[in-house]
Amino acid sequence: MLELYPQIKAVHVGAVAISGALFAIRGALMIAGRRRSATSAPVRYASYAVDTVLLAAAVMLVAILPPAMFANQWLVAKLALVVVYVALGIVAMRRGSPAFYVAALAAYLAIVGIALAHHPLGWLRGAA
Repeated sequence: MLELYPQIKAVHVGAVAISGALFAIRGALMIAGRRRSATSAPVRYASYAVDTVLLAAAVMLVAILPPAMFANQWLVAKLALVVVYVALGIVAMRRGSPAFYVAALAAYLAIVGIALAHHPLGWLRGAA
């Protein structure tokens, strides 16, 4: 299955981008007072579908990567921030809280930075 790594990674990266965009749009709608649009069934189901693809691709990547990859601190930091992002996103969407929305977006951007840099400091890697 290692020969499928590039394709699975491409699906994962695409799903990350779409998932982040959907969250950003839904959160902006919530803050703008358009809760009904942000929580409509088609939007929610699209978000669920994309997140399912994202999770499936992530699990497939974990399954095909060598165990030594998990000794890397960047992957542990990324996974920990994913949990934080999900929790903040849930609170932001349930309460329509701008503070939790911004915090969730910051966590999302930190996750992307860590993934791109392959370093726990992500975007701040060069500053340290």
